[in-house]
Amino acid sequence: MSIWTRIAEALSALASGESLSEVFEKLRTSPDRTVGFTIAVIALGAKMAKADGQVTKDEVVAFREVFLIPREEEANAARVFDLARQDVAGYDLYARRIKAMYDADDRALCDLLEGLFHIAVADGVYHPKEDDFLHDVAQIFGFDERRFRSIRAQFVDEAERDPFDVLGVEPDAPMADIRAAWRQLVRETHPDQMMARGVPEEAVKLAERRLVAINRAWEDIQGRAA
Repeated sequence: MSIWTRIAEALSALASGESLSEVFEKLRTSPDRTVGFTIAVIALGAKMAKADGQVTKDEVVAFREVFLIPREEEANAARVFDLARQDVAGYDLYARRIKAMYDADDRALCDLLEGLFHIAVADGVYHPKEDDFLHDVAQIFGFDERRFRSIRAQFVDEAERDPFDVLGVEPDAPMADIRAAWRQLVRETHPDQMMARGVPEEAVKLAERRLVAINRAWEDIQGRAA
C-alpha cells in the first residue's frame, strides 16, 4: 500500500466523522509516522499557500519538489492536496496535533517547518502574511526566536543570516564546541536519520538545502576565526 493510499484513508476517516485528534492519535501510535508527517505538510502547506491570498502554480510545484511523487500516484496526491485546501479545520489545529504526535522530537518538527518554508518562497516572494503564518506554527512547535530565524535564513534571501544561529551555538563558544555542533547537525541531516524521524523517503530532498546552510555557516565561522 503506497503512502498516498494510506493518506487518503486517513483523510477519509476525517470525512466520515472522526475528529482530527482521533486520526492523529492513531497516527501517533502507529509504527509508521510518515503518513502523519505527510498529512501535516500537505495540510499546513495548502493552508499556508493561501496565507498571501492565493495559491500559485509555483507553490504547487514546490510541494511536488518536497514530495517526489511517482507518476502512477500523481492523481492520488493531487486529490489529497485539494482535500487539504478545502478542509475547514484551522492550521493551528493541525500544528498542535502534529506537535503532540512527535512529542519531544523537535528534529522532525524542524523537518516539517523547512518543508513549509520551501513552499512559501517558491513563487519568489516571501509575503509578510506567510511570515506570520510560519512564525505562529514555529511557536506552536515550541521553537524560540533564534531557532525560527535560523530556519528562515536558509530559505529567505533577504533574511538576516547569523551562522551561529544556524549551528545553534553562542558566538563566544570554543571552536571545538562549534565544530562538534556542526558535525552533529551534519549527522542529523543525513537522509537515513531523517527517515528514522518519520520523514518519508519522498521528502528527504529537504536535507540538501539544510546541509548547504549548515556547511556555509561553519565555513563562515572558520573564516571569521582565521
